[in-house]
Amino acid sequence: MIYRITLFFLWIFIWLILTWPPTIKQLIAGAVISVFVSLLTMDLLVPRKSTGANGSLKNICVRIGWFLLYIAIFLWECIKGNIDVAYRVLHPDLPIRPGTIKIKTALKSDLGLTFLANSLTLTPGRTTVDVDKEKGFLYMHKLFIKKGDSALKDAVADKFEKILVRIFE
Repeated sequence: MIYRITLFFLWIFIWLILTWPPTIKQLIAGAVISVFVSLLTMDLLVPRKSTGANGSLKNICVRIGWFLLYIAIFLWECIKGNIDVAYRVLHPDLPIRPGTIKIKTALKSDLGLTFLANSLTLTPGRTTVDVDKEKGFLYMHKLFIKKGDSALKDAVADKFEKILVRIFE
């Protein structure tokens, strides 16, 4: 129960930031929506099977902190990706070297893999083509593959994965 209350306050806080300055109607609407979203997102941060220290309030707050950091890094990578793709499109020689690479991932949970795959797809210049959960690989198409790039490494995927492991694993 304490987890849902914590999530409720997180979502109402976000609602208040987005609708500042709040009115009574907005506060009531935010409370109703926050209750609903708290019920929906409970299992994202605290799986039902978790017990003990893994499901503690401190652990949830740490995961929320990592998730907020993840959002900031994701937005920064999107901005960099947009600039890179715009440069390649506007450059007279169109400097692209497309290809598909295979990335090894340590993520095991469906939610963690989904977040990583979708984050890579939403980052301009990359598209996740396939996920092999059993072997722990993602197949990603990139707009530009540098010479000498390791087939199993991608800097953006590594950044995302390091944080997603702390959130979902």
